[in-house]
Amino acid sequence: MSSESFQVALSARRGTLIPSLNWLSKRQAVVYLLLIFSAPLSFGQSGHTHGAVRAIEFPDVNGFFSLTCDFHMHSVFSDGDVWPNTRVQEAQKDNLDCIAVTEHLEYLPHKADIPFPDRNRAFDIALSTAANSDLIVIRGSEITRALPFGHANTIFISDANPLVTENAEVAYAEAQKQGGFTFMNHPNWTAQRKDGVARLEEINLAMIEKGQIQGIEVVNDITYSDEALEIALKYNLAIIGTSDIHSLIDWQFDVPGGGHRPVTIVFAKERTESGIKEALLARRTVAWYQNTLIGRLEHVMPLVEASLSITSAAYQGDTSILDIRIENKSESDFTLSNTSDFRFHDRANLVVIPAHHSIQVLVKTGPRIPEVALTFDVLNVVTAPGQHPSFTMKTAIKSGSEPK
Repeated sequence: MSSESFQVALSARRGTLIPSLNWLSKRQAVVYLLLIFSAPLSFGQSGHTHGAVRAIEFPDVNGFFSLTCDFHMHSVFSDGDVWPNTRVQEAQKDNLDCIAVTEHLEYLPHKADIPFPDRNRAFDIALSTAANSDLIVIRGSEITRALPFGHANTIFISDANPLVTENAEVAYAEAQKQGGFTFMNHPNWTAQRKDGVARLEEINLAMIEKGQIQGIEVVNDITYSDEALEIALKYNLAIIGTSDIHSLIDWQFDVPGGGHRPVTIVFAKERTESGIKEALLARRTVAWYQNTLIGRLEHVMPLVEASLSITSAAYQGDTSILDIRIENKSESDFTLSNTSDFRFHDRANLVVIPAHHSIQVLVKTGPRIPEVALTFDVLNVVTAPGQHPSFTMKTAIKSGSEPK
């Protein structure tokens, strides 16, 4: 391979700019390539570094921990393709705070190969695997029924075995008796809803009234449902986003290619199982899916405000072109549409701020001003079907020389 080929390969990595490698021998170039590809990546102009490139991390907000959770996963103990310890290992790679391996109670296609009378077995294996880590593993199961009940996950239960019953209403009642938090799974699933439209049946409404359904998946696997979000808002259900993973996280969500699993961000008072449950009962959740944050305005906007900030603002030389640096401290890219009175000098009205990056924006202010307020519609935040919140960033303007 020529040194020019090495240069192309290196430059392709995250858009990294490198000097010419013509002066290197082939052996030196190989060593240089290995060193560059094994080194931690540097994100953005702010100097922020992220130790694990795939780690899913969001800033804490308003005294709450922003905990990343996946409450819907499967292993070979129902219809998944992997052992429960793999679910733990994947979650640790993604730096999740909490998971639940929620096996079907009624659908067990691997039972002939893996007979297990104890329906808690997957949880026990996952819990043991995570024993020496910070990952919180909670017990859960999936109640798998045809319509009108549909599928539902119940988490924080104490024993899955009593939920194995032919009577669905008895299963839901038992979950409630054990203190379970129960949410509707994939209500837009085309196997049960051919039109892909989530809707509630009378029995679902009755269970919501009795406190036996407390949340709903707005995001499941690779699907999102506006109708499920409408249901969550109308009936005060927790907004849930899950992977519902059966195969491998990396395959299903193309993590090596820059994708990510869907998660529920839970705003908890403490980083414990009880803290997560309290937050779910209080409906303090946001779903994250394909770089889109979905949640109630009062929960999602503090996260946006904690993620985005202006780190510097100064005029360029003797011009009235304002050089602003905006930093993104979150795992999600943000797409902003400028609704301010000011126009930009280096772009149209759209601003994309990659995760853990800072970017430069040049603003035409007309006359010089002592402070600036920029207002945007946050296009990758959804607070209701078709609704994106407005967000304003303000800062004083540095006087004197051009910013560094």
